[in-house]
Amino acid sequence: MSLALSIAALALASASGLPALLLRASPRAAQRLSCAVLCLGSAMGIAAGVLGIVGPVATSTADWPVPYGSLALRLDGLAGFFLVPIFAVPALGAVYGLGYWPQDRLGAKAVRLQLFLGLVTGSMALVVLAANGMLFLLAWEVMAVTGFLLVLTEHEKADAQRAAFVYLAAAHVGTFALFALFCLEARATGSFDFGRWQGLPATGGRGAVCFSLALAGFGLKAGLMPVHFWLPPAHAAAPSHVSALLSGVLLKTGIYGLLRITGLFQAPPASWGIVLLALGALSAVLGVAFALAQHDLKRLLAYHSVENIGIIAMGMGLALLGRARGDAALVLLGFAGGLLHVVNHSLFKSLLFLGAGSVVHTCGTRDIDRLGGLARTMPWTALFFLVGAAAISGLPPLNGFVSEWLVGLGALAALRRPSGDPVAFAALALPALALVGGLATACFVKVHGVVFLGSPRAAEAKGAHESPATMLVPMAVLAAACAAIGLFPGVLVPPLSRAAAGWAGLPEAALLGPTRDAAQAAARVSWVAAALIAAVAAAALLRRRLLSAPPLRSETWSCGYAAPTARMQYTASSFAEGLVQSFFWAIFPRVRFAPPRGPFPGKSRFHGDVPDTVLDLGIEPAIRRVERAARWLKTLLTSARVQFYALLLLATLVLILAWSLVSR
Repeated sequence: MSLALSIAALALASASGLPALLLRASPRAAQRLSCAVLCLGSAMGIAAGVLGIVGPVATSTADWPVPYGSLALRLDGLAGFFLVPIFAVPALGAVYGLGYWPQDRLGAKAVRLQLFLGLVTGSMALVVLAANGMLFLLAWEVMAVTGFLLVLTEHEKADAQRAAFVYLAAAHVGTFALFALFCLEARATGSFDFGRWQGLPATGGRGAVCFSLALAGFGLKAGLMPVHFWLPPAHAAAPSHVSALLSGVLLKTGIYGLLRITGLFQAPPASWGIVLLALGALSAVLGVAFALAQHDLKRLLAYHSVENIGIIAMGMGLALLGRARGDAALVLLGFAGGLLHVVNHSLFKSLLFLGAGSVVHTCGTRDIDRLGGLARTMPWTALFFLVGAAAISGLPPLNGFVSEWLVGLGALAALRRPSGDPVAFAALALPALALVGGLATACFVKVHGVVFLGSPRAAEAKGAHESPATMLVPMAVLAAACAAIGLFPGVLVPPLSRAAAGWAGLPEAALLGPTRDAAQAAARVSWVAAALIAAVAAAALLRRRLLSAPPLRSETWSCGYAAPTARMQYTASSFAEGLVQSFFWAIFPRVRFAPPRGPFPGKSRFHGDVPDTVLDLGIEPAIRRVERAARWLKTLLTSARVQFYALLLLATLVLILAWSLVSR
């Protein structure tokens, strides 16, 4: 039943863009019908995911005339947890798109977006359900290409073209790594079916190669440092509800792949967990550091995706360390914290991107330094963005706190191990989580303060107005979900324990206790925080009602200036400058400054931006050097004499002969 429901949901979602294409004469009706079809398919997919979480494992196999391929599908607890956000976020994005990306105004551009939105939803669902390597790779490739076309929605813009092709190149490098991984496993087992791979040995050179290939292929998709470079430009260039899908869902297919593949190996070595833990900590800390340095609203949120993928990877690293030493508590807390953070991140990051889209929709700019004072004209957007900001910062009583709490307790559990045990290394996740939480809070204090508080800094913010209901309702749903998980985490304890038991091959009864205790502790903290927030709000409301006269309003003193202006407020760069300078070894800002000169100075100019260290300062300069070398070689070869070609041929033959002699 659950598998049939998921297949129907996959088919409906994949075909949801057809009404927009076929009914182009009535664009408004076509978009609404397309949205309705996607929402119907998503409702079925969410139901299938819930059945997969709470019900028995469902499998199905059919013949497929492809070498080594079969239409093998499997829906278990792990797949169910991923299916829920895979179907929920695109449906909310489609509703949001009715106001943000209307077909009657944008025409063919909106039609293409709806077509590819449905296809990428169906392909992501198939990735999660596939139980055969060839079927998995087919779905993976369809997902990569449709994601590329979604990033390229505004194809007339140069930054969208650059971001899309960087994403496509990274996606295919990852696909090559996965193809090599699957071929290695198929050679060892004689099959591409995942069921035949269960219990593979993780020791030895082959196990290390397989883990390296999985980390490269799936880590590229997830956006782990230092292979995150495609993520910030792609998220910034795409429409905001597409950015929500890319960040909230598509990245998680990389996490799913890592969990699925590592779950197939028997007794993975502790080194796997240490590598994931170290990469997770690096991604989390540097992701939030790069976010602090940004003044492009969507690019800032994109770097926070790198941060949160790092938190998920830390949870996975703890779980792998627990499996290496047979520590059930460490397995459970790491796995449950990481998997719950997958769901939580899909909620609050989608909420933040939709909030950013609301700002872009009404102001027409992503530059934080040109905004300000939007809470007066966009109160609902400001409130929902604040909920997402608190959730991503790991503050109670919201969902981000619960999953980070579980990962933190897992790191504390590692302290029980002897000092010489590699598992004790996991305790380093705790200070990393604390540092990331503090930096994330500082970053979103900056964002919310500069964007929504104060006064408008430029003309774009002065004419702001609240977004339509079709854009506000999806944000309200996501905000409510963030609060519900934060206040009632105990509901998710049994399914999380069941998924962890299936992944680790441990009895569920051994895992249920630690999860329940950790969730109950998190719930108590959340309810105390909720009570304090309610008390402060009630006191503020009572004070406002008891005041007989309105409070006096006057300008702030502003250091003696008689006529302060909006330009005297904090900017995004100035607010975070001190924290960004602490990461001088990884972040290299570029500043262009023309100071005022002479007794009667004219206008001065200041512009700063923060390039991505890997892409802008590493990969692209290397590509340009290779390109110059290739051009020089081409010039040399095309202008050489016949004698040079003869000498080159002779040298090649000598090298081949020498190689054959050495190898023999």
